[in-house]
Amino acid sequence: MRLSRLSIVTAFALAACGGEAPQREPAPAAEQTADPMPVMGQERHILAFGDSLFAGYNVAKEESYPARLEAALRAQGIDAQVANAGVSGDTTAAGLQRLAFTLDAQQEAPDLVILELGGNDLLRGLSPEETKAHLANMLDILKQREIPVLLMGMRAPPNYGPEFQQAFDALYPALAEEYGVELVPFFLEGVYDQPRLIQPDRIHPTAEGIETLVSTTVDEVAKALPEEEAP
Repeated sequence: MRLSRLSIVTAFALAACGGEAPQREPAPAAEQTADPMPVMGQERHILAFGDSLFAGYNVAKEESYPARLEAALRAQGIDAQVANAGVSGDTTAAGLQRLAFTLDAQQEAPDLVILELGGNDLLRGLSPEETKAHLANMLDILKQREIPVLLMGMRAPPNYGPEFQQAFDALYPALAEEYGVELVPFFLEGVYDQPRLIQPDRIHPTAEGIETLVSTTVDEVAKALPEEEAP
C-alpha cells in the first residue's frame, strides 16, 4: 500500500504514539552553545550522503543539515568540513548508482560518511528487501574503501501494514550490526511529531526543525568520527 506524501509525518507520529501526538517543547537547537570551544586538531572531512533531508529542501543552503552540522561540530571544537551530497528524490537505488562517483569526486577522502537514504523508497512503496540490498551494497563500497559510516535509520508508518513495517524498521539495525557501523535509529526522531517544525508538505523539516535534528544527532556524529591520527 502506498503512502500519500501529505500524510507521512503524521503516520510516523501515529506509529510511535498509537494516536494523536502530544505536544512538547522541541529539543534545544544546536546554536545553544554560549561559549563555543576553539576549533583545533586535525581537519575532519565528513560526507553527508542522502536525499532531500540532507540537500536542504526549501531552505537556504546555509540552513541545510550538513551546513548546520558543520557549525555545531565546530562549536564543539572539532575542525569539521561537511560536504553536502544530498540529492532530492534519491532512492537507495539512485544513491547506489552515484556513491562511487561522489567519493571519487571528493578532494579529500572522507573520514566519515553519514548515510541517509530510504525515505523515498517508502514513498514509492518499494520493498524493504530492495532497500536493504541497496544499502548493503553501499556499505560494501564504503567498507572496501575503509571509510567509517554513520547510518541514519528511518521508520515505516503503519499504513503499510505490520509485516512491511516490521521488515523495514528492522533493516537499519540489522545492517549496522552486520557491517559494524554506528547507527542513529530514527533520524527524524526530534521532529516527526512536531508539526511546527515541519514544512507544509508534511515531509521536510523547516530551518528550525533542521536545527533540532542537528542538536539530537551531533553527538552521535562526533562519536562516529575515527580517532585523530598521531602527528
